[in-house]
Amino acid sequence: MRNSLAAQRLPAEVERMVSGENRRQWLRSAGLGIGTIALSQLLQESSRGSESPRVEGAPGRVVPPPFPAKAKSVIFLFMAGGPSQLELFQDKPTLRRLNGEAPPASALEGKRFAFLKGNETLLGSRRTFRAYGECGQTLSDLLPAHQRIVDKVCWLNGMQTNVFNHGPAKIFVNTGSPQPGRPSFGAWTTYGLGSEANDLPGFVVLQSGPRGPRGGSSLWSSGFLPTTHQGVPLRDSADPILHLTSPSGRNRDDERRYIDAVAALNQAHGEATRDPEIETRIAAYEMAFRMQARAPELMGMTDETQATLDAYGVKAGQPSFARNCLLARRLVERGVRFVQLYHTNWDHHGGSTENLEKHLPEVSAQVDQPSVALIEDLERRGLLDETLVIWGGEFGRTPMGEVRENTGRDHHVDGYTMWVAGGGFKPGMRWGVTDDLGLGTVDQAVHVHDLQATLLHQLGIDHEQLTYRFQGRDFRLTDIHGSVVRRVLA
Repeated sequence: MRNSLAAQRLPAEVERMVSGENRRQWLRSAGLGIGTIALSQLLQESSRGSESPRVEGAPGRVVPPPFPAKAKSVIFLFMAGGPSQLELFQDKPTLRRLNGEAPPASALEGKRFAFLKGNETLLGSRRTFRAYGECGQTLSDLLPAHQRIVDKVCWLNGMQTNVFNHGPAKIFVNTGSPQPGRPSFGAWTTYGLGSEANDLPGFVVLQSGPRGPRGGSSLWSSGFLPTTHQGVPLRDSADPILHLTSPSGRNRDDERRYIDAVAALNQAHGEATRDPEIETRIAAYEMAFRMQARAPELMGMTDETQATLDAYGVKAGQPSFARNCLLARRLVERGVRFVQLYHTNWDHHGGSTENLEKHLPEVSAQVDQPSVALIEDLERRGLLDETLVIWGGEFGRTPMGEVRENTGRDHHVDGYTMWVAGGGFKPGMRWGVTDDLGLGTVDQAVHVHDLQATLLHQLGIDHEQLTYRFQGRDFRLTDIHGSVVRRVLA
């Protein structure tokens, strides 16, 4: 961080402007770029009340992991809404044979559903399934490109979570708690390890689809951690943060002088108030200044070959999940620690806009080719071994259909599928067995907290040791739960 003025006495010009109306006039006359203020505001939510952090990294400063790490960065492909494992990954012939019959009452004991009323019947999938690769993972006709990576990823077919409504379930996967206010996975990661990126945030969020994910910014919040670790959403354009570019007529030297002067003001205020968030504010201005130079190159993609663009399915001038997958690769290449992609809409209850017949094939086609291209591109560039790529949503879908105008399924927390590639996970590993109807996991279950613990382990972090003391308690991503699933690790 450049603080050449902050370590010295404030310049006389700045001293006269430190307070009151004069200061406000000076800031207005400085013409400070609105983008720097926007990014600073994004990172200014207070973390007062925190006590004695045990481990602290920061974007631009790398902290060695406590033990040897298999992975350096994370790309989380989050399918917001809950993709149906029964239409994509898990072939259930028995479910098809019993289509239209009532589910066994004994099998439903103790299970919770969001919208089912008790009169629903079993719904067999109408998709065509085949087993692929040496591992024999089943895939439906909705994911033809995935056939190429069945032996490159680790299949978690017995995933379980605690929460069956979208917003809280998304927050739970991302923060370890269903209530807003806790730090997200990406924030914990940059807090523990920092980031190698000096001119980009350590934790970046990309979004695609018809709407943002339910839960909003709570999904990438820094919670009570220092706000420099909060995820920074980037728009899919050459101006990734609104008003980041300098006003007309301003040059880099002008911006540099203003950033240094504002840093000096903030440093003086920080010394007077002892508020740790002042350092975050200084870092935010500095990061925004650096991003002004880096963002156009990052987003422009002019250095990518047409073959690469075609492999991902990127169309010129069209925001998409495909473009975000390519951006994710470019971000980790540039040292960004954690990249999270949210793609909607996977919430197929049935009805005119959310059914299994029309809308599931559409959204599957949007993510199939880009997800596979990302794995293949990372592997080709020698980055897959050190990058964790996770694919999945907040939960799965029920074996019972919902009674609506079109075919759909309710939310299901027992026995859905996610996959993980790279970062020391066993390629071609199938882990997790669900019953013949898909109502629950009967062997090798992996809870969300277990997955979080295992991912942190591959980053070189003991999930029980990465803690932050807040309001008299040591908090962690996995709360008081979670075990590393060592059988899925190479």
